[in-house]
Amino acid sequence: MFGFLRRFFAHDIAMDLGTANTLLSTADEDLLINEPSVVALDADSGAVLAVGAQAKAYLGRTPRKIRAVRPMKDGVIADFDVTREMIAYFVSKAIGRSRLFKPSMVISIPSGITQVEKKAVIDAALLAGAGEVRLIEEPMAAALGAGLPVQEAVASMVLDIGGGTSEVAVISLSAMSVTRSLRIAGDAMNDAVGRYMRDVFGIVIGENSAERLKIELGAAVPLDEERSAQVMGKDVVLGTPKTVTVKEAHVREALRDSLQAIAGAVLRALEATPPELAADIYERGMLLAGGGGLLRGLDQYLSTAARIKVAVDGDPLTTVLRGSAAAMRNRALYEDMFIN
Repeated sequence: MFGFLRRFFAHDIAMDLGTANTLLSTADEDLLINEPSVVALDADSGAVLAVGAQAKAYLGRTPRKIRAVRPMKDGVIADFDVTREMIAYFVSKAIGRSRLFKPSMVISIPSGITQVEKKAVIDAALLAGAGEVRLIEEPMAAALGAGLPVQEAVASMVLDIGGGTSEVAVISLSAMSVTRSLRIAGDAMNDAVGRYMRDVFGIVIGENSAERLKIELGAAVPLDEERSAQVMGKDVVLGTPKTVTVKEAHVREALRDSLQAIAGAVLRALEATPPELAADIYERGMLLAGGGGLLRGLDQYLSTAARIKVAVDGDPLTTVLRGSAAAMRNRALYEDMFIN
């Protein structure tokens, strides 16, 4: 009777706990939460003032009494207490505070993190109110989310580019045969754009401005139509407001090193792949997921660099969450894919 009541009233939650964004879904909802992984705190008391989109708007704009924090860095927890508060807030927003049973959670994590970092994720979720926590690696979740035949004796190759990490994996028979994890992804690209603006244009811009510039003008390869944008910031020398015109070619140059590093990780993964699995990949290609997959021309860039077909998932921002939700709903079927 107790088990029946728990199944009826409890909420199972799938979470993509990302450096840039956190996404949540439940068994009966595809997507409930999709908000930035940012928390605004009172600088004196440490009390939480805002979480998510509202807190992100504070970045670079806060007075001294407010501190905007990104508690996740490079795909792992950088500030344990703030991460716990953030998870608790999102869980409460998704399913409410009043509940008979603690929710059971499936959380996706980078494949390259340490045991200590894995334990930090589990502990943070439990302290935030979870009753049980299962972990699944992001490339495996992305493959599930895209509907790849991960349980069959055929190779599926996935590249998931998130905010903090880029994860490459070759998957076959419910296991990852080859993995490469690189802590160069969306955030590193934003930083590269900001450095380029400072070094080339002599202008300092904020984190949010660098991200907007990457989204608006960013491309991995030259496009048919060259676009430009007006960017306002602070003059490096004078400290006064300054406006410059930035072209797509400038942003592409700023992103060059990051993209080369990601392409290098793909090539190293292919070099380490057994011949039979490599043959499958050259025949079937590679899936591109994560927010980084939205960078224009990235599939073409990687296809040229690795000499394989590259396809972008239909909704790359939610690929990992969809896979985590599939594992949550069918735990018995995908039991071998959990890593704890």
